[in-house]
Formats: sequence, structure tokens, C-alpha cells
Amino acid sequence: MGEIKTAAEIAREKLAQIGEPTEEERLKWKYGPVGEKLAAVYLKESVNLVNELQKYDEKARQVIVAGVNNILLRNISLPRNDATRRIDKKAMDGIKSLKNDQVAVENVFSKIRQVFDHYTQEGAKQKKQAYESLKAEFEAKLQEAVRKQTGVDAKLNIDVEQQPQFQDEWQRMQAQLEGQYLNLLEEYKKELASIK
Repeated sequence: MGEIKTAAEIAREKLAQIGEPTEEERLKWKYGPVGEKLAAVYLKESVNLVNELQKYDEKARQVIVAGVNNILLRNISLPRNDATRRIDKKAMDGIKSLKNDQVAVENVFSKIRQVFDHYTQEGAKQKKQAYESLKAEFEAKLQEAVRKQTGVDAKLNIDVEQQPQFQDEWQRMQAQLEGQYLNLLEEYKKELASIK
């Protein structure tokens, strides 16, 4: 039978196996949250990212920039309303201020803007058509169900939009319609992340 170890002994053994963290890991632990916090402050207030980054040495700055870029990229989303449009613009401006290859950044931004334009123009039309079609389909199904149960072909005044089944189906359909835009947007965000 083996020796019985305390939790502390087991933990010390595991720590010994892991080894000491590298300098890079320590920098990430220390300055990664600084970058994330700086991005959050930038999105809420008027802070000059470039000036704020000058306060740190080169190694720390690289980690902070990575944290800022990560948060700013996550905040680029489909322009569903004016608030998201403002956040998108601010996040994109912030990313552009931190990247060296401005031409590559602007090329990706151009693609993102095309997705945004298509979403707000054509996507809105598609959604409206899909909504009306789904509503008509549900109304017809409801009328048919009532006719089968009662044997009477009466026009009912039921608000199908309030029905849970309609809401569920609309949510599913909306997610499907937006999925194509979200996939493209994610692809472009990855492209942005790879630009130095």
C-alpha cells in the first residue's frame, strides 16, 4: 500500500512539476489585465491609447497592446443600433492607432464596413421579409388548427407574435440570418488580429 499524502504535499509536487513561470508568462499575468482595463477605459472615455502606452517599457507595452487589441476586437459587432455603431467606430479607431501597417488595417476595415453596410441595408430588408413571411405562416397554421378543431372556417383575431412558438422560431430564424454576417465579421477580426 502506498503512502498517504496531504493535500499540501500533493499541491507542492504538482507545482514542482509545472516549474517556474517564464518572464513572458509573468509579463502577461502582470500587464495583460492592464491592457484590458485600458481598452475598457478607452471605450467609455476619451483616452489617448498611444500616450497611455508611452508610460510603459517596450516589453510591457507589447503585452498591454495585445490586451487592448483583444478587447477592442471583441467589441466590434454588427451595427444593430446607434450605440453599437459608436462602439464599433471607437474600437476600430483604437485598433488603427495601435497597428503599424495602416494600409492592411484600412483594407480589412473596408471589408468590415461592407459587411456593416450590407447588414444595415439588405439585412434589414431580409429580416423584415422573413418576419412577415413567418407571421403569415403562423397565422395560416393557427387558422387551420382552429378550423380542424371546430369545423368552422372563421377568421380569428389572434396575435401570433405573442405566441411562444412564434417567438422561438423568430429567434432561430434571426440567428440564422445574422450568422452569415457574424461569420464574415469574425473572419475579418482574425485578419485584423494578425496585422502588426
